[in-house]
Amino acid sequence: MPEQSNDYRVVVFGAGGVGKSSLVLRFVKGTFRDTYIPTVEDTYRQVISCDKSVCTLEITDTTGSHQFPAMQRLSISKGHAFILVYSITSRQSLEELKPIYQQVLAIKGNVENIPIMLVGNKSDESQREVETKEGEAQASKWKCAFMETSAKTNTNVTELFQELLNLEKRRDMSLNIDGKRSGKQRRADKLKAKCSVM
Repeated sequence: MPEQSNDYRVVVFGAGGVGKSSLVLRFVKGTFRDTYIPTVEDTYRQVISCDKSVCTLEITDTTGSHQFPAMQRLSISKGHAFILVYSITSRQSLEELKPIYQQVLAIKGNVENIPIMLVGNKSDESQREVETKEGEAQASKWKCAFMETSAKTNTNVTELFQELLNLEKRRDMSLNIDGKRSGKQRRADKLKAKCSVM
């Protein structure tokens, strides 16, 4: 399949219960559910702007368990960008991302040109086990971007996906679709920075 195909695959990894599905559902559908339902693997599609045309943002929400190593390898090999999610309430969930990051490194070779976001989810919770600066330190060690989010309060969810697209150097991508906005709105956007989030 050609590298410049019309879809852009983002793979979401993390331990069980850190809020991967909640983040994806909040972004794609604008909904939040309090109950935890383990995921095997779900893929969601969202149309985005890509090199002045449109393409499909494919978000693969992976399982939090390690029962499916072959699926994990396949997701990594097909992925263009990665979101590594831990819960700020669980130091263990941050530890569990380390072998996943190593696997991305092993399969992709050089990760310097691959957009990776380390995400501390559940930033609305008060029982914090992982401080913001620890997340930032881990991200700088991995040479990836970092953000704290809350799927529950919808904090930084859209920003997370927009920032991930901004990290992509080979294509110019945005969550905005030009055709869906008025001419006046487009002119206003041109005056603003390239990466406005609607």
